[in-house]
Amino acid sequence: MKPDHLDNIVAEIADEMAQRTDRGEVASYIPELANVDPQRFGLVVIDADGHVAAGGDADVPFSIQSISKVFTLTLALGKAGDRVWRRVGREPSGSAFNSIVQLERERGIPRNPFINAGAIAVTDLILSGHQPREALGEILRFMQFLGGDDSIVIDEAVAASEQRTGFRNAALANYMKSFGVLDNPVEYTLGVYFHHCAIAMSCRQLAMAGRFLAHNGRNPSTGHNVVSPQRARRINALMLTCGHYDGSGEFAYRVGLPGKSGVGGGVLAVAPGKASIAVWSPGLDAAGNSHLGRIALEALTKRLGWSIFGV
Repeated sequence: MKPDHLDNIVAEIADEMAQRTDRGEVASYIPELANVDPQRFGLVVIDADGHVAAGGDADVPFSIQSISKVFTLTLALGKAGDRVWRRVGREPSGSAFNSIVQLERERGIPRNPFINAGAIAVTDLILSGHQPREALGEILRFMQFLGGDDSIVIDEAVAASEQRTGFRNAALANYMKSFGVLDNPVEYTLGVYFHHCAIAMSCRQLAMAGRFLAHNGRNPSTGHNVVSPQRARRINALMLTCGHYDGSGEFAYRVGLPGKSGVGGGVLAVAPGKASIAVWSPGLDAAGNSHLGRIALEALTKRLGWSIFGV
């Protein structure tokens, strides 16, 4: 595809989203996120040749929240391989991202690594053998490396806000601890979890960080293999089936790409072999996913024929 064609489509979609009044509701249960302007919208597509098509607030950092779970899973698989799956499953949840009901039924084993309980279990695995500060430093350096930008930081105000109000996550962690799923002190694991969810990135940085998933585990700009092709395929499979909580089926139906959302309003999406895509619109739908983000991605895949299920 010609770069100017992609530029035009991204600009058109950004303009269309700017006109819309149905913007969803910003996440209010994390006080810092409640202050974000719902009029914000950013979209970035980075194709296989490294061309960056950007529209709207493409360079404004936002709290990536649960999108960080894609990268912590990648790190954990690098450390422990398939031992990760002793602690967490690979099935869609069908429940809210912070539900405790399933944990009780399934004896403390979270359904997948992208719901809160599953990501807390993955964080605990990364933490093992380290001090919390070391584990968090490793996660942040990994994000800076993938994004090619050392300026990526943790938003300490958001992290503190999550720690002050994260009672449901504390309940999930303590429940898993009672079943022996977590190895480390609950407060250590939660501290690392809250902080990696509070990493702030722009759409440009996030799309850059996701490029390895679009290209068989390899960063096409550097030639560096981040993960094996098989592992990239499997992470993408989990993003497709579990990346939008109990809205994952709707996202697959409408957009047709692997993707991971966060309650900060961001979505990282992957068009295998073609592009890495990041979109941000803070207003959420009823399932906790970006309302305009999904609409914009649906428009993008329709116009480009990029759905993995065909045009």
